[in-house]
Amino acid sequence: MNILSNPFRHQNGFEVKNADLLPSIDVATPRSLLSRCPVANVTPLVELNGFGNSGSVFIKDERARMGVGSFKALGAAYVIAHAAQNDDQSSKTYVTASAGNHGISVAAGARAFGAKSVVYLSHQVPKGFGARLEAHGATVVWAGEDYAESLEAAEKAAQENGWSLLSDTSWESYLEIPRRLMEGYLVAAAEAVDQMPAPPTHILLQAGVGGLACAAAAYFRHIWGDGPEIIVVEPDAAPALYESIKEGRLITTDGPVSIMGRLDCKTPSLIALNGLARDADAFLLISDKDVEAALPALKEHGLETSASGGAPLAALYHGISGIDGQSRVLCFVSEQVA
Repeated sequence: MNILSNPFRHQNGFEVKNADLLPSIDVATPRSLLSRCPVANVTPLVELNGFGNSGSVFIKDERARMGVGSFKALGAAYVIAHAAQNDDQSSKTYVTASAGNHGISVAAGARAFGAKSVVYLSHQVPKGFGARLEAHGATVVWAGEDYAESLEAAEKAAQENGWSLLSDTSWESYLEIPRRLMEGYLVAAAEAVDQMPAPPTHILLQAGVGGLACAAAAYFRHIWGDGPEIIVVEPDAAPALYESIKEGRLITTDGPVSIMGRLDCKTPSLIALNGLARDADAFLLISDKDVEAALPALKEHGLETSASGGAPLAALYHGISGIDGQSRVLCFVSEQVA
């Protein structure tokens, strides 16, 4: 495993003058809207002792979130619920690209409010996932050899058909929707704060484009200040945030396909990059081999999950410098087994 100390942490991140380039910490609005959903629920916080040479490990278990099986249920569904406050959704079509659970959140949210959904999948995505999306009412389109190409196809379809693009990543000309989507993820972070018996010494957060990590880190800093050390965990095949922090600018990376498919994103969200440059202490890269080796141990503890869902705990399982028997660690199991 490689770990990079964030040189921008104590400089308060990159120089960002546009507030829209930083994450929101407004948890009240998503909490209020999502609480009205018939399947709204609070996910549990599970405690393990002595896992990975640490003292106590507290795991926010998102596998049963709102019937979707992932924290992603809090994102796109919240965006659509927010829009539905002032606008009838029956004539709207939401389109997105997805490597996994974001697409299900779009589909489930659209169906709940009478809208349509179209989800673009790259040919790297397992074929069975398309059937899961269709079961949630989505129209599935296979396009592109990787996530970036499927996203390009979704953007083009939105422009040509007058559909609403609902992406979970952000770039210079696309900030409002992904920033609002990340507000939904604050709900999981706020629940974890309420459930923790004491502030953690360390927080490990998995990242693909970085939405969950960024939102959670921003909220944890808001509540707990500089106390916890926040470490972002990425696949070594997709070190988008790691390399961007190393270079001091947004970098698109290249690499093989990772078994951590939900985290296998080669370009970071611009908002996530800016937020994590400010809030994260370090960025850690983990290999597929190391994650695979740790998953049976998680299953033994009743925390069976995917490689993406268990990446932070896999890093902890193999040992992280500075984490020992006196540490109190907070992690997320972000999804159920696909």
